[in-house]
Amino acid sequence: MSAATPPPAARVGPYLLLAKIGEGGMGLVYLARSPEGRRVALKVLRPHVVGDEEARQRLAREVASLRRVRSPRVAEVIDADPWAETPYVATRYVPGLSLHQHIRQHGPIEGEDLRWLAAGLAEAIIAVHTVGVLHRDVKPSNVLLEGRSPVLIDFGLARVADDPRLTHSGWLLGTPGYLAPEILYGEDASAASDVHSWAATVAFAATGRPPFGTGPALAIMDRVRRGEHDLSGVPDDLLPLLEHALEAEPEDRPETAALLASLRAPAVVEERTVRLAPWSRRHEHPTMPLVLAQAPDDDLTDVLDATGPTGPVTLSQQAAPLGSAATEVLPDEEPWPQEEAWPQDESSRLRRACLLTALFALVVAGFAAAPYLSLVPIAVLALLLRTASWAADSARERKWRRGRSRWYDGLLTAVSTPWYLLVATAGTALLVGCAAMLAFVAGIGYLLFPAPRGLVLAMMGAVLAAALWCGPGSSRVRRPTRELVARVSLAGWPTRIAVLLLGVGAVACGYVAATGGVDWAPGAGAPWAPGTLLGGLLGS
Repeated sequence: MSAATPPPAARVGPYLLLAKIGEGGMGLVYLARSPEGRRVALKVLRPHVVGDEEARQRLAREVASLRRVRSPRVAEVIDADPWAETPYVATRYVPGLSLHQHIRQHGPIEGEDLRWLAAGLAEAIIAVHTVGVLHRDVKPSNVLLEGRSPVLIDFGLARVADDPRLTHSGWLLGTPGYLAPEILYGEDASAASDVHSWAATVAFAATGRPPFGTGPALAIMDRVRRGEHDLSGVPDDLLPLLEHALEAEPEDRPETAALLASLRAPAVVEERTVRLAPWSRRHEHPTMPLVLAQAPDDDLTDVLDATGPTGPVTLSQQAAPLGSAATEVLPDEEPWPQEEAWPQDESSRLRRACLLTALFALVVAGFAAAPYLSLVPIAVLALLLRTASWAADSARERKWRRGRSRWYDGLLTAVSTPWYLLVATAGTALLVGCAAMLAFVAGIGYLLFPAPRGLVLAMMGAVLAAALWCGPGSSRVRRPTRELVARVSLAGWPTRIAVLLLGVGAVACGYVAATGGVDWAPGAGAPWAPGTLLGGLLGS
């Protein structure tokens, strides 16, 4: 008997079918009346979902767990018969619009009503998780509104679709815009997957649009895997929490108890700065204080593993799960964090300025003490910074295209580093060569006029440092240098130690240049010394 039409007697088991109220990949949903006269929502499962004994046993185990759920935020299971000719599951009937229908008719939810909805939905997910079941399909159409309170439906039933015949290569069960990235990669769902879907659903309620946009399923899934969500329009008090819950990595998302604690008591207990991945910076804020109340330890039962939920979507290139179907190109953004991504308070800026100034002074004094020899460590440092920049860019581009890291990324970066060392060598030679040439030209200009030798060499060192910072290909030196300086300056005492060491080095080099003379090794003397071509020109 097909679930597409009611049976001839308009009954399924003891329930009288009154009207069709919904349809999904699992089956049809009817408003039905029990023998006692109680109205229920009766889900009549499709034959392909429970077509053999193993699938029916799986449904029986799932229903046994679902019956333990007791929460006003959940349409609990009342009755079920996995062994009937037409298997069915009866749940509490909730008269009211779905969240999807409500938003389409009345627009986004605002103010305290939105926070109430978010907290109620979190309570529903916690109630499901507590009995050891995952929902796996939290989305606006599975949230009914009873007044202004949310009621979650269809919880846990996606487990009966854990069938290789339904999840073979080329198919994915679920709603793309509300599935967590790990499910799109074919990994097992977890409690963190429901957290991700919770955040996407709340974002839809707040803005009236799916956070990962609309369009072809492949395009939506590509944005989900990359974490490219649009949360513009979400209230400021909820924005950090939703951003945290939409993290691409499951372990980076908060637990459901922490979500509920933050929504109920939004007091600041922990505050951290969210640093953005460069590829998502156009969707998020560079610096965002994230307020999360520490939730009490919870002893949720280990959740059951399962595949994605209902609603089949055909994937034409499911065999290539690493983003090969993506058609977007890399945004024209610097892959190293912008300076604005770091703390911008006065003390932090001052620490970074002191570090950069001390580094500049060391380069200037080092060149004044030993012009030729100082070029060697400067060139080596520039080569290392450029190599690290190339390797980091490559690693981040791979992650951008795939949407998340893999266990072998570190090994792949290490293996490819020699190649990037070779690539960086030519650019480093050009950069250092141009900087040295500009410094030499600056020295000639000063030598045409009477000037102390120390002042001339210091000016040449300053030109050399400026050219290394702003010359051709200097961005791959400048950006990682800023990154390292910013990391060191995050705390006070490492900054003081670094400034002290750089300052001592600069003073020592300056003292040597002022008292012991300039070390021109490996040359025989200054390039303008008597007997040289430049010395002859200047002497004449």
